[in-house]
Amino acid sequence: MENHKQQQDHITPYSTMLKVLVGLLFLTFVTITVTGLHLGAFTVAVALIIACVKGGIVITWFMHLKNETPIFRYMVFGVLLLYTLIIVITFFDYAFR
Repeated sequence: MENHKQQQDHITPYSTMLKVLVGLLFLTFVTITVTGLHLGAFTVAVALIIACVKGGIVITWFMHLKNETPIFRYMVFGVLLLYTLIIVITFFDYAFR
């Protein structure tokens, strides 16, 4: 019975999924708009930041990270932090060549 209760806690209502969908579509529109502005080197950086936000939304809502244990959330955050660090180091390498 307890396992059944735990599984019901992971059910996300359709209204929440619709809000997430609208948010992802909006961020996609923002990404397309930013690429048309010709911001130079910042165009790629802004597009990557928006992509990271979209990825975070997908991980949180569609992959149900918000329902996981705190240690698992910390591990995912650590991996994303490492990924961000690698991207920043790559941009610095590219900028100062």
